[in-house]
Amino acid sequence: MNSQPPSARDVPTRVFAAFDAGDIAALDTLVSPDLIDHNLPPGAPSAIEGMKGMVAAMREGFTNAHHEIVYQAETDDGWVVSQWVITATHTGPWFGLPATGREVTCSGIDLARVVDGRIVEIRHVEELLQLQMQITGDVR
Repeated sequence: MNSQPPSARDVPTRVFAAFDAGDIAALDTLVSPDLIDHNLPPGAPSAIEGMKGMVAAMREGFTNAHHEIVYQAETDDGWVVSQWVITATHTGPWFGLPATGREVTCSGIDLARVVDGRIVEIRHVEELLQLQMQITGDVR
């Protein structure tokens, strides 16, 4: 019988799966309601609501979403760094851009602090210009 708790890196991995599935409810068990998001989307009422809003926007704008974790490491004090790539099909509106049907790829890095099985603090960078250029077809 394995009595070891899951590693901190399991939590961000499960958050990526929730993004891919559009499973907003899963965030309630994976993310602290007091989440500190150092890159909070403008206008979000709270960090957890900002994350839920992004899951909903991704689900509305894209299908066949799949995160691939390129690199992931965990520190002894609960920080997890995840480099990832998401692929998806742009089949719905995305921040004012109508569906194009284009296959897109976007990369990013998350630095998440996990305490008691939940993300309590996060810093993240997404290559949104890369995504925007693929959606609009402006890939000079």
